[in-house]
Amino acid sequence: MTARLRSFAMLSAAALSALTIGAAAHPAHADADVNGQGVLAGSTTASYFWDDSSGRAGDTGLPAAGKPMQKGLAASPSWPLMTEGYVVYQGKKLPFFVGDRGPGDPSSRGVMLDLDAKTFAELTGGRFNPETLGVDGVKGEGHIKIQYVVTKWGDGVGRKAAPVAFDTGAWRQQDTGTAPVSVKK
Repeated sequence: MTARLRSFAMLSAAALSALTIGAAAHPAHADADVNGQGVLAGSTTASYFWDDSSGRAGDTGLPAAGKPMQKGLAASPSWPLMTEGYVVYQGKKLPFFVGDRGPGDPSSRGVMLDLDAKTFAELTGGRFNPETLGVDGVKGEGHIKIQYVVTKWGDGVGRKAAPVAFDTGAWRQQDTGTAPVSVKK
């Protein structure tokens, strides 16, 4: 196992063991910044959306990054567009990239990642419904507690740290680097 893989394995173990430490004070909790490589792990609450540009679900056109809606596209209230990573829910791990902004008001209540509905459905065992653009079979559950790992920061504006609410305006500020984050043991 390479040193980088060992570091990543230790990060994953630290992220999983520290999920509840500080969760009440920090709805989106960041656990570590690995060796200044721009990799961040933490936990937050995620919701879902699907924007097909039809206007029927309140959408306004293409997502902010200009990429069409697709599986793996997520919205972040503060991370730079095109940031990449993966989410873990009940042992299921799926990739994401930040292609849009949001969630808006829910982020002020601790919902810091908006997953595409197809990813949300796969994580939860639900089914994407193309008629409603929602997820069926999850007993109305629209929010789940997830772990996230950022593997690559996007180049644009945004905050390269634990996500913060949309109304902070971090999504429009250029972050020159990641602030140090302590690792919980």
